[in-house]
Amino acid sequence: MPIAAIRLLAAISLGVVMTLSAARSETLNVMVFQGVQNWPLFAADQKGAFAKYGLTVNQKIAPNSTELRDGLKEGRYQVVHTSVDNAVAMAEHAGADIAVVLGGDNGWNDLYVQPDINSYADLKGKTAIVDAVDTAFAFQLYQMLKLNGVDKSQITIKPVGATRFRLQAITTDKTVAASMLNLPFSLQAAQAGLKKLGTATDVIGPYLSTTGFVMRSWGAAHRDVLVRYIRAYLEGLDWVLDPANKAEAIAMLAKGLNISPAMAEASYAVATDPKSGFARKAAMDLDGFRNVLKLRAEQHGDWGGVPPSPDKYLDLSYYNEAIRAR
Repeated sequence: MPIAAIRLLAAISLGVVMTLSAARSETLNVMVFQGVQNWPLFAADQKGAFAKYGLTVNQKIAPNSTELRDGLKEGRYQVVHTSVDNAVAMAEHAGADIAVVLGGDNGWNDLYVQPDINSYADLKGKTAIVDAVDTAFAFQLYQMLKLNGVDKSQITIKPVGATRFRLQAITTDKTVAASMLNLPFSLQAAQAGLKKLGTATDVIGPYLSTTGFVMRSWGAAHRDVLVRYIRAYLEGLDWVLDPANKAEAIAMLAKGLNISPAMAEASYAVATDPKSGFARKAAMDLDGFRNVLKLRAEQHGDWGGVPPSPDKYLDLSYYNEAIRAR
C-alpha cells in the first residue's frame, strides 16, 4: 500500500478514536491520600491515558478517612484509592454497599518514633498518633505493638488525620512518640532525625493497602466509564514501572509531591521493586486482604472475631474486562 494511503488511514483511525473519546467524555472526581501510591494517577493524567479514554479526572487530596468515606458514599467522589480497610469499614459500619475493583500496593508503612525510643517497650505511657483510631494503619500499629509485648491500652492513641499531618506533628511535637508513616513521608521522617522501629509487613505479614473502590450502584450504572478508568490507570502504572521512563517518572513524582529529586529516586527504588513495590497490573493481593480482615476482627471485634472472605467486598468484573481489552 502506498505510504500516502497508509498515512491517510492512520489519520482517519486517529480521528475516529478522538471522536469516540469526545462523544463519551466523562468527568470523575477521585479522592486519594497524598503519597507515592498516586504515581500511576499522575502518569495516566500527564501521559494522556485518561484523555485517550475520554476521561477528565479531578484528583482530590483527602484530609482524613472520614471525608474520603463520607464523600464516596454521598457521591462527591466517584472513585477513591486508599487502604482497603476503609472500604471494609464503610461496608460494616456505615452501611455502604462498596465494591473493591482493583489492587495497588502494601502501603510501604513503617513505624517511626522519636530518637530516644529504642524499643516497643519504651512506648508504654507515650502518645502515638493515627489517622483514625479504628481503621487501616491504626490496626497495623496495634498489631505491631501486640506482637512486641505492648497492649494499645498502655499508650495514648490520638487521631490526627492524613499522613502529611502526622509527619508534621511528630517532627514538631516531641510529646508525640510514634506514628505509622508511608512513602515519601517515612523518608522525610528519617531525614528529620526520627528512628524507624519496624516495617509493617516485616512484623505482621502480607498486607493489602491501596485499592480502588466505588459504590457498587455507581459502578453498575457506569460500567463503561469505570472500565475505561481502570484501563487508563493500568496504562499509567505500566508507564511508571517501565525502566525506560525512570528519569521522567522520578521528575514527575518530585513535582507531584513537592519533594526533592533524591527523595523521589529513593521512593522509586521501593515502589518499583518487584517484591515490595506496586502490584504488577494492579492485581489483587488476596493474602494481604485476608490479613487486613484478620486484623480488623482481632483489633476491632468485627464479625465476632471471625473474618469473612474478601469476596464479600470484591467485584473484579470491571478489572477483568479492562485486562481483556488491553
